Amino acid sequence: QVQLVESGGGLVQPGGSLRLSCAASGYIFSIYAMSWYRQAPGKQRELVATITSGGTTTFADSAKGRFTISRDNAKNTVYLQMNSLKPEDTAVYYCNTRMRRLDYWGQGTQVTVSS
Repeated sequence: QVQLVESGGGLVQPGGSLRLSCAASGYIFSIYAMSWYRQAPGKQRELVATITSGGTTTFADSAKGRFTISRDNAKNTVYLQMNSLKPEDTAVYYCNTRMRRLDYWGQGTQVTVSS
């Protein structure tokens, strides 16, 4: 079965950096796009970044210039490098893939940006 496991969240000061990882299993990782979403308390889940199977990346406006998404198909892992973090980046971050019109999610990892 499809399994997505996020890691790398934590508490960081404003201006700091974190790298999130999402380890995938149970399917052919390399042929599917992968995305990162986030959900802040009281807000809807929002798309942060996507990387296609070919490596093309797209970002939400809030993430452009600060976040980078990458993938290692040999390790079945997708990463989200977050730099210049702001308090408004505080949220639970989720890994996602969609196949056959079904969405699969990880359990999420908490990112808290605070001094």
